[in-house]
Amino acid sequence: MAAIAEMLGSGELESGDSPGAELKYLITGTSSEATALTELEDEAPDPWQGLARKSCRVAPHGEMPGAWEGVASYVAPEEVEQEVGESTVRFSTGGGSQHITASYATKKYPNPGAPDYGGAIGVTKDSVEGVDIITPKFEWSETHTVAAAQVTTAYISTLRNLTGKTNDATWQGYQAGEVLFLGVEGSKRGDGDWELTFNFAAGTNIASMIIGGITGVNKKAWEYVWVRFEDKEDAGALVKQPTAVYVEEVYEEDDFTGLEPPAP
Repeated sequence: MAAIAEMLGSGELESGDSPGAELKYLITGTSSEATALTELEDEAPDPWQGLARKSCRVAPHGEMPGAWEGVASYVAPEEVEQEVGESTVRFSTGGGSQHITASYATKKYPNPGAPDYGGAIGVTKDSVEGVDIITPKFEWSETHTVAAAQVTTAYISTLRNLTGKTNDATWQGYQAGEVLFLGVEGSKRGDGDWELTFNFAAGTNIASMIIGGITGVNKKAWEYVWVRFEDKEDAGALVKQPTAVYVEEVYEEDDFTGLEPPAP
């Protein structure tokens, strides 16, 4: 039965821009290199001292016939390459600027009986100026390691065609129309695998909004809303009031299952 023990002098740390370390082990009781390597992979911790295990290797011990010297190498976590099929997800939240010309509700001071502009914001004699507000924004990226055989010309073309489109059906828990595909960045490891980073933004579909007294407005996350105003008389004054709300589809919807790479 194989046995493994950490050797003296193991675990020297290297600091600096590229921190690293090596743990050294003595493996006995087996003539199989594969068995010795398996023992090393099972024994060497991952992570260790905040470093990620990058590789394990074994070699015959020069002074002990039938024994193996094993070395587990460690680097900063960000330096460890992903294997095919692995993925990394990053996200950010923040606010995006949106210009609106009508509010959801209005309070009037000091005279509640002042002319009613129907929620119009910044009304002047000739126009409605509106205001810029901050709206919630959620963006994330996913980096996937994909076999070279899967990144075909046809697949790259599909990714290009899906860029700037929204999901046409429920996808990753989001309702249809809530996710906007911002595009993909690809890099190849020499003649080997590909790293593909997919970028997305998500919003929220809203049903039955009330804008300027107009009810039942349904808006998907990436649709654009604008309001038409007309002059109407109210409280003895000629005022601009919303008369119609328009919801514009400015991004096409498409099938996001095409984002998955084809089977190798």
